[in-house]
Amino acid sequence: MELIQYQGQPPQARFGHTITYISKGKAILFGGATGDTGRYSITGETFSFDILNNFWQKVETTGNAPSARAAHAAVAVEQNQIVIYGGATGGGSLASDDLVLLDLRSNDNTGNWTVVPVVGPTPGRRYGHSLTYTKPYLVVFGGNTGQEPVNDCWCLNVEKSPFSWAKIECDKGELPTPRVYHSASLCTTGTAAGMVVVFGGRSGDQVALNDTFGLRRHRNGKWDWIRAPSKVNASQPIGRYQHSSCFVSSMLIILGGRTNNVGEALGMEIYDTETSEYHKFNSLQRFRHGSWVIDNHVYVYGGFELESPNVPTDTIQRIDLLSIFRPEQKLYNKLENYLKSQSSQMPNRPGTPVSPMLGGQKSNNQSPNDSSIKMNSSNSTGINNTSMNNMSQVDQNNSMMQQQQNKTNQNLNNNMLPPSRENQQKPFKIMQPLKIGGMQQQQNKNNLWDDTPIHQIFLDHLLQPKQYINLPENAVFKFRPEHIVPLCEMAMEIIKQQPMVLRVRAPLKIFGDIHGQYSDLMRFFDLWGSPYENGKDGDIESFDYLYLGDYVDRGNHSLETICLLFALKIKYPDQVHLIRGNHEDRWINFGFGFSDECAQRLGEDPNEYDSVFQTVNRLFEWLPLATIIDDKIICLHGGIGSSLNYVSEIEQLQRPLEVIHEVQTPEQQLVVDILWSDPTDSDMELGIQANIIRDPAQTGNIVKFGPDRVQEFLNKNNFH
Repeated sequence: MELIQYQGQPPQARFGHTITYISKGKAILFGGATGDTGRYSITGETFSFDILNNFWQKVETTGNAPSARAAHAAVAVEQNQIVIYGGATGGGSLASDDLVLLDLRSNDNTGNWTVVPVVGPTPGRRYGHSLTYTKPYLVVFGGNTGQEPVNDCWCLNVEKSPFSWAKIECDKGELPTPRVYHSASLCTTGTAAGMVVVFGGRSGDQVALNDTFGLRRHRNGKWDWIRAPSKVNASQPIGRYQHSSCFVSSMLIILGGRTNNVGEALGMEIYDTETSEYHKFNSLQRFRHGSWVIDNHVYVYGGFELESPNVPTDTIQRIDLLSIFRPEQKLYNKLENYLKSQSSQMPNRPGTPVSPMLGGQKSNNQSPNDSSIKMNSSNSTGINNTSMNNMSQVDQNNSMMQQQQNKTNQNLNNNMLPPSRENQQKPFKIMQPLKIGGMQQQQNKNNLWDDTPIHQIFLDHLLQPKQYINLPENAVFKFRPEHIVPLCEMAMEIIKQQPMVLRVRAPLKIFGDIHGQYSDLMRFFDLWGSPYENGKDGDIESFDYLYLGDYVDRGNHSLETICLLFALKIKYPDQVHLIRGNHEDRWINFGFGFSDECAQRLGEDPNEYDSVFQTVNRLFEWLPLATIIDDKIICLHGGIGSSLNYVSEIEQLQRPLEVIHEVQTPEQQLVVDILWSDPTDSDMELGIQANIIRDPAQTGNIVKFGPDRVQEFLNKNNFH
């Protein structure tokens, strides 16, 4: 652990505050109580902490600021924007049930508070609750209403106007018991991605809880809770409340808090969502603190130390998770690999923020739409259907609208690439002229590249490992929909002519899930050879290339990845092989990043029939499901599941093939097995096992298969 020495205008020592990582290396502190527990004062101050320079500064705010409060909840909904809900105001009173937005985009040192207009019922006044953001939903859970702890759960869709809270009703499954002072964090990586994970808290009879629950929204719009699995006879967590939690990769970090025993020391506990195991480590002793995480460092501010449980501290401690994990080699390796993957995506960043519940949440990329909250505003500007992004800047935007329109027209007249939706939120950011094949984009799209084949233009631009091995997260994609759609159509015609089960010969290179990690693909080509290099064939003369699906989602560069693979498929139709993964499915990639990337980077509406998003997904429905190598090895994205017995069953499937997730027929189950099933965790687990992580509702549609099933399948199909 490291004590951070800071400068500037530090806030008073406090407890019950929130501190939320927003972006640009800054965390925002709001509210809390100062003084000791016998003579405390509730505050409504806002401070900014510059993490790179260890500098505190008080934020001057305008607008409708929330009342002073503690034990409230805050979460980041967009870069430099947070929302506040609930809390206690002292003397037994509770804060209003308003949802309040703080916008800090215009200046790091000034912000604007706005009450978000909401119609209908609300979660009501409460404190000690949690507020998370699983895009596009804000989720409030639990807390104390002033009378008793509760376990109700509410959500608000930030993309649907007028805004309204909806109570989440779960038809089946075990519900978390009522609780207060628990933690809730959003998992964005691994099989639990998109799940809000709740840990601990204090029950109505003042008992510290040690259970873990996950909340997830399904594609049919229903929500459900699932108790987090843990291995039999394995170590269980200690019950605690007034702690904090956050996710790093697929690992839930649980820090600090109090137990049923006054003054009991509590270590850090890690819940690995991939293995369902808890791990214990010695660490910092704090409760009613705030925290956030950047890469392998957890920052902890304020709260109480066990040595002085009545007087809060104003120190900031930094915990190095790599050092903490070193005795546990599996956790250490998992964290190290995660950090390497993050570094390869964003080499110039100060750190990858993943903020905990008591320290704010970072949004994930689950929604296909723009992440701003669409609003109907009745203010004096007369602008309706504006957004949360623009709430505090409506007046300024009015004065700038004509300038922006003029600049946009000028850009188009000068053959500039029109700004994407993301860039339209930054009025004066102008992109550089697009150059493809050595020439600037012409207004006559039909003559854009003269006689150069379209796939060749994509190859020449995208297959440059040395240049793109560290592609920044916010890199401009230099192709337009009118370039990408013809590429998809050419690739689709080739794929349509090929069978559902490909048969190839070794030697070949096999690639697993790329998931938009374009820089990783470039790094592989740089290290181990590329099919096409410097304008001529590379090692394609010696090796075929086989890709096993999951080309999009999660990473930042799905467009680069998929366009390059399509271009390679067109150039080498019988040597580059693409099969389908579970993310080559519009119902999945609509919610896990690809649709959102198309909207932001191409400025398109993914719901339009002729959009890139829809065109690519129509191609996905024609992709083969399996590849057989030398009549000995079969390659599938998922596995054989419970229903696949013969290769001929795959060959009989008709294309285009839509994946039906609410399985009703044997054919639909077969497709789900091929794309979604997993092998069992060890060779000691035989037969068909439940797949709790992928199938939390326990429908039985997604399973794990043992080595005996594999051997049976190989024997039936004469794979020797």
